[in-house]
Amino acid sequence: MTDTQDRHGLVQWHGTTIIGVRRGDKIVVAGDGQVSMGNTVMKPNARKVRRIGKDDKVVAGFAGATADAFTLFERLEKKLEQYSGQLLRAAVELTKDWRTDKYLRNLEALMIVADKDNLLVLTGNGDVLEPEGGITAIGSGGNYALAAAKAIADYEEDAETIARKAMQVAAEICVFTNGNVTVETV
Repeated sequence: MTDTQDRHGLVQWHGTTIIGVRRGDKIVVAGDGQVSMGNTVMKPNARKVRRIGKDDKVVAGFAGATADAFTLFERLEKKLEQYSGQLLRAAVELTKDWRTDKYLRNLEALMIVADKDNLLVLTGNGDVLEPEGGITAIGSGGNYALAAAKAIADYEEDAETIARKAMQVAAEICVFTNGNVTVETV
């Protein structure tokens, strides 16, 4: 199995960078637009960060298989509706399902979700993680963006500036990340 093949030997869409930054009462989620299949850029302007929920008060970004991410977006929207827009409760319930449901547990994606009160990373292992220091990143360029953001955070207070600069660093280092960045703020 190579980096670009799943456990069944099928070629998978690969790589992205999503970052979430909290500073004061502002949370920013940013993501690049590159979709790759193996070593080929299939689409340079995908929108991997979007607003979801009844009033668009939740921002979600994904890294992983696109169809899997859309399934998770839909499921999270249903959970938000079920739990009156309470993101933390909806996230916990989604990750429970994701980990235990026969269909969902095969989904290969990670998510960063945020509302005015929460910045969370969701995984298929049942994790709902709140980042230390208000900065988190996922995807193939996630560690580059995370390191850059943590370095920048010591002298920059604006969440969007931190996210954009960190995404720029990731795009310069990670071949599966580009500079076509989508930014959403809550």
